[in-house]
Amino acid sequence: MKYSDYETAFSTPRIGKYLYACNGDKNKTVILYRYNIKLCQKFYGVLSVFEIVLRNAIDTHFKTQLHDNDWLSTQSQNGFLLNYQDTVLKERDKLISSGKYTHDKLLASLSLGIWTFLFSRNCYKNSGKTLLQIFPNKTHGLNQRNIYAELDEIRIFRNRIAHHEPLCFNKEGVITTTYAQNIFFLIDKYINFLGYNSKELLYGVENPLCTMTSIEKLSNSIVS
Repeated sequence: MKYSDYETAFSTPRIGKYLYACNGDKNKTVILYRYNIKLCQKFYGVLSVFEIVLRNAIDTHFKTQLHDNDWLSTQSQNGFLLNYQDTVLKERDKLISSGKYTHDKLLASLSLGIWTFLFSRNCYKNSGKTLLQIFPNKTHGLNQRNIYAELDEIRIFRNRIAHHEPLCFNKEGVITTTYAQNIFFLIDKYINFLGYNSKELLYGVENPLCTMTSIEKLSNSIVS
């Protein structure tokens, strides 16, 4: 394909950001765009594993604490989830209407934003200030505020991928994978906090670090 075909397919403003990052080198622009797609693909698996183990840990915790195997539905009606209670109840009602409701299906239908929000100050307080117990290996002194901020960084990153935003350069248009690396290591840290060996849990899942290395090499080859 010609570069002009990529402009037509992806839009000039969108691919133009990559062209700027590559100092006008059209061939390397296309390569960088492809690398960004590949990086998003590889992060998808890592993020999926993280989201599942986080929500399952939260679910197990509240089932035990509340003595309620259907706590999402029950507590949403009691205001437990604050800003997200309407979202949870809407998802619950959709499942009930389809005749497919179970607690596990409701659990799987909810977004990372909800699991992150449970660590926000008011929700953490409202739920009994016990949720940090799901992190048996967390760093000593790391508190609710710190954990909420870091989990929210992961959530924002996930949303960037969902909206097909570039991960391979910064706001100034400089090619760098620092942001993506930091998020990868943050996910790795929280998987370990949850009591798992991240290398074992992510075994066989594509590792985004190789693609980050390729992006950095491409950056070094671009003439200023």
